[in-house]
Parts: sequence; C-alpha cells; structure tokens
Amino acid sequence: MNTQPTPGDGTAAPFDRNLGNITYGLYAAAVLFGVLAIAAVIIDYIKQDEVRGTLLASHFEWQIRTFWISLLWVVVGAVLCFVFIGWFVLAAGAIWYIYRIVKGWLRFSEGKPI
Repeated sequence: MNTQPTPGDGTAAPFDRNLGNITYGLYAAAVLFGVLAIAAVIIDYIKQDEVRGTLLASHFEWQIRTFWISLLWVVVGAVLCFVFIGWFVLAAGAIWYIYRIVKGWLRFSEGKPI
C-alpha cells in the first residue's frame, strides 16, 4: 500500500497532513517563542520537494513567505524603534503575521490550498 501522495492529485499522506499541523503550530507558538518559527521554516524547506503537487505545497510556500516577510517587518521595526515609530511597525507586523497563520491554518483544516 503506497501512502505517498501522487504529485498533482491534491491530497497528502496522513503523515504529511500531521506535518502541516505541526508546522502551523510551530508558527503559532512563535508568537510567544520566536525561535520556533526558525524550526518551522527549516521543516518547510526540507519537506518542500516531498509535498510538491499536494495540498501542502501551497501551504509550505505560504508559510515560507510569511516567515521571510515577518522577519523583514521585525528588522525594519527594530531599526525604527530608535525613532519610536518602530513600535507601530512591530505591532502591525505582529497582526499581519497572526492573520497569515490563522488564515492559512483554517484553509489547511478545510482541506483547501492557499
């Protein structure tokens, strides 16, 4: 019995579905413990080829993009903290990050690509 997803069929093996929930969970927990986002993006990059053509492919791309753009928000916000506006940039970045994780995880739980 082959449990590997067939490229292009839009489904994922049960392990890969669990992996999607794990990575979204790591990104969500990164709101409190930022280093977990690094672990999640590493998993995304390592597993990206294995999930190509499946439901998870779009979610991993979404998560990777979210990570890098969030990192940019943090860097810009940290630099601008010296002129006080950085706190607003950091707050906006945090809201944007949470929105992306919630939206992605909801779409994933519905079995839809993002």
